[in-house]
Amino acid sequence: MGKHFTIRKGYDIKLRGIAEKTIADLPVSDVVAVKPPDFDTVTPKMLVEPGDEVLAGQAIFFDKNRPDLKFASPVSGEIADIVRGEKRRIMEVRILPDKKGTRYVAFPKTDLSALSREDAIERLLESGCWGYIRQRPYSLIADPKDLPKAIFVSCFDSAPLAPDLDFIKDFEIDNLHTGIQVLQILANGKVSFGLRPGQSEGDFPGTPVASHHFFQGPHPAGNVGIQIHHVSPLQKGETVWYVHLQDLLIIGRLFREGRYRADRIVALAGSCVDKPQYYRVMTGQHIGDITGGRLLSEHCRLIQGNVLTGKTTSAGDFLSFYENQITVIPEGDQPEFLGWLLPGLQKLSLSRTYFSWLFPKRSYELDTNMHGEERAFVMTGQYDKVLPMNIYPVFLLKAILARDIERMEALGIYEVSEEDFALCEFVCTSKIDVQQIISEGLKYIREEG
Repeated sequence: MGKHFTIRKGYDIKLRGIAEKTIADLPVSDVVAVKPPDFDTVTPKMLVEPGDEVLAGQAIFFDKNRPDLKFASPVSGEIADIVRGEKRRIMEVRILPDKKGTRYVAFPKTDLSALSREDAIERLLESGCWGYIRQRPYSLIADPKDLPKAIFVSCFDSAPLAPDLDFIKDFEIDNLHTGIQVLQILANGKVSFGLRPGQSEGDFPGTPVASHHFFQGPHPAGNVGIQIHHVSPLQKGETVWYVHLQDLLIIGRLFREGRYRADRIVALAGSCVDKPQYYRVMTGQHIGDITGGRLLSEHCRLIQGNVLTGKTTSAGDFLSFYENQITVIPEGDQPEFLGWLLPGLQKLSLSRTYFSWLFPKRSYELDTNMHGEERAFVMTGQYDKVLPMNIYPVFLLKAILARDIERMEALGIYEVSEEDFALCEFVCTSKIDVQQIISEGLKYIREEG
C-alpha cells in the first residue's frame, strides 16, 4: 500500500452539468489544426508548406531553439494553410484530413524489455510525442537531456466538471500498461502515481517499482503540482517530469501500435450543455463540431479546460494539444436586481455571505460574472485556506510583483504553477489576476534567475 495524504485546504466547486459516462465517436473535422501557441517558449520553424501532403505522425514544425523537439500532424492529408498573427507569429497549421481514412508514419513496434532510455527518447522526439512530457519547475516541455528525479502521473482530476480518468483509461488498459513501462525506462523506474481513495494500485499494472500515493480531500488534491509538493518537494536545481494520464495512453499507442494516434476522449460539460457526455475526437478537432447542436443557449461562454484554469474559446477555434475538457457556462453580462442584498440561496458562498452555505451538497449554475472589479490587494488570509502547500502565497505574489528573485526563490517559486493558484484567484476579494502574476513570475525567473 502507498502512503496516504489528507488534503484539508481547498474547495470543491460543485457545478451542474457533469458529463454522463457515455461515449460517442465524432468524425474527424473537415479541417484540423495544430496550434504552436499551445507550447510555451517554443519558436516554430516550419518543415512543410501549404499544399504539401503529410502522414499522421509526420513532423510539420520543430522548435528553433531545440531542433530535436518536433511536432507532428495528428492526421494525414494536405496542409491547407499556415495562419500567422502579429509579427508573423505562427498561430495555426491547418490540415485537410484524408477522406478515406488516416495514413500513419510507421514506427517499429519495440520489445520494451530491450529498449534503452536513449532509444525511447529518440522515438518520442521523432514522433512528436515528446511534447506530452512536461517538467516542473516552469511547467514547460521537458528537456530530454535531463534526468528527472521522478516522473509523476496524477490518476484523477479534482477540478470542476473534470472528466473521470478512471472511466477513460479502462478503454485502453494495454496502452496504459505500455506507457507506464516507457516512463519507467525514462526515469530509471522512479515513477509516482497519485490516486484517490477507492482507486486500486492494481489498476496500473506492470509497475512493481513505481510508487503509489493516495490523496484524499477537496480540489486541488488532483493537481500534479500539489502531489509533487507533498511527495517530493522541489528544491532549486531539481527537476521532475509529469504526464497527464490521457497523454500517457497516446505514448503507449506509439510503442504498442507503432503509430502516433492522437485521438482522445473529451468531456463536454457545463450547465449550458443539453446532454453532457464524453466524445472521442481528434486532437485539433474543430470546436464547432464538438458543440454544434448540443448547447441549450447561444449566449454562453465556451472554455477549453475547466472554469478555473481554462481559456475562452469559440466555435471557430480548434481543440488544443493538452485539453481533455470543454466547459460551457452562461455569460454573466446581465444586470442583477438588488445584487448581494438578496438572500442568495442559489449563489455559491465560501464566506457565508449568503445562506447557501447551509446546503453544502448543492450544485450551482454559475456564470462568468466577476461580481466586482480589481481593487486594493489586501491581506485577508483567504489564499491560505485553499492552497494546500507549505508556502506563503501573498508574500510570493508580492515578491513577483517586486521582481525580487532571491525572495521568490525563498518563497517556493520553483514548486508552483498557475493551476495551483486557481482557487486563490477564485476566492480573492480583491479580484487579483493571481494566475497571471504566477505566470509572469515563472517567466521572469526562467529568463533572469
